[in-house]
Amino acid sequence: MRVLVTILLTGVALGTTLAQSYAQSCQHLWVERNSYYKAAGYCFETQRAIDYFGNGGCWIHGQGNVHLSPAAQRRVAQIVAQESRQGCSD
Repeated sequence: MRVLVTILLTGVALGTTLAQSYAQSCQHLWVERNSYYKAAGYCFETQRAIDYFGNGGCWIHGQGNVHLSPAAQRRVAQIVAQESRQGCSD
């Protein structure tokens, strides 16, 4: 936690606005959440995800068809809740 605060404060001190720090946080959450789906073989449907992750080697169509481990499911739920609290858009 102390490292995160230091990084955020350093970013602000260097001229990074709070909105930029916030957006980076949303981006980080988005990448982490979608990394679980990529690892599971999901074929992304949004252009943003396709541009970032690509669809090479994917084989699962439809997010509801992706089977994540219980631990990954819990983490994805935590990320979704955090994105909601922060008002992140997908």
